[in-house]
Amino acid sequence: MEQCAAQVNVGGWTGARARTAPAAPVLPRRFSVREQVLDALRAALLAGELTPDRVYSAPSLADRYGVSATPVREAMQRLASEGAVHIVPNRGFRVARRTPREAAELAEVRALLEAPAILRLARTVPARQWAALRPLADAAALAAASGDVAGYADADRAFHGAVLGMSGNNQLVRIAAELHRRSQWSPAPARDHGDLVADAAEHAALLDALAAGDAVAAETVIRAHFA
Repeated sequence: MEQCAAQVNVGGWTGARARTAPAAPVLPRRFSVREQVLDALRAALLAGELTPDRVYSAPSLADRYGVSATPVREAMQRLASEGAVHIVPNRGFRVARRTPREAAELAEVRALLEAPAILRLARTVPARQWAALRPLADAAALAAASGDVAGYADADRAFHGAVLGMSGNNQLVRIAAELHRRSQWSPAPARDHGDLVADAAEHAALLDALAAGDAVAAETVIRAHFA
């Protein structure tokens, strides 16, 4: 099915549809159509373009992106497994409403998993190795400064994944990434520009502490980051 769907022009509509419909939103370039649709839906969710007050059907979203309904259903099933949407039988999908308590619980679990690992790394990884992560922190800061919520979400996960990747524990990286992804489906009100900028600044502060070999300062930043 994806081989057929791959005929879609990711920058717009193709075939007969191109003569009668407006240009579709541009899909991010990924290997498969399902992954492209998944990325586009995630960005739409983070940008608030898909809201909890309505049900979205696979055909309507397929029209939105100029693809068949099959990769949309597959992508929405993935989002449901991440807690971003709820399946509405025989109708489609509804964006999940996350309560502040649920968000706090996810932050607590992430802190319990990531903080001890990062503190161990602060004591074992040579300071010079942390410099390699500076471009990731800079990318997150740039996305935050520009108000790019979806871009910041990607950069945030990339930074945390790279830090934890220093441990060499692939299971830790995978599980932490899944929790991180879940935590990014923010409760209302969504995080504003100032929140993103402050969050990104903590990435830089953490790297400064790690590069200095200052485990105490690193712990202070980590605790604040997950508070």
